[in-house]
Amino acid sequence: MSLRRNLDNFLAKIFTRVPPVGRVWGKLARIQQESNVPCTPMWKPLRECQVCLVSTGGIHLRTDKPFKMDDPEGDPTLRVIPSDAGTDDLTITHNYYDQRDADLDFNILLPLDRLRELSQKGFLGGQTSSHYSFMGHIDGLHVITLREFVLPQLLAGLAAEEPDCVFLNPD
Repeated sequence: MSLRRNLDNFLAKIFTRVPPVGRVWGKLARIQQESNVPCTPMWKPLRECQVCLVSTGGIHLRTDKPFKMDDPEGDPTLRVIPSDAGTDDLTITHNYYDQRDADLDFNILLPLDRLRELSQKGFLGGQTSSHYSFMGHIDGLHVITLREFVLPQLLAGLAAEEPDCVFLNPD
């Protein structure tokens, strides 16, 4: 394991076990903020809605290429997760948070089982055929790559699937 990965794992544990340290880091970190985040009000009941999930937890199919963890600025690429994927089909590649709880239940990062249950019980109209995952640690020039190349891929996928609502589930 590289020195950088060891440091990332150590910091993730510190931030998880000593929350005030994570809050101080959050206040001092260079974080780009957007002021024009689009939001569309719901116009129909959830029981009629097709739902799509988007996670920043670095979750992906075991058969997919893992997110790159050797780049300190992160990996801005996107992974597509079929709606019928089971938890045994999934894994996590992300060094910037403590994954112990997520390893026990992937629904923390991508609540596919909960979405299926809510659909079966009639609380939701259903789900899109695909869901999406990113690695939530993106910095430097990768922010431009994410904004100009990868997010348009996500938006094209969403436009094709036409979900009524999208739930962003951050890591």
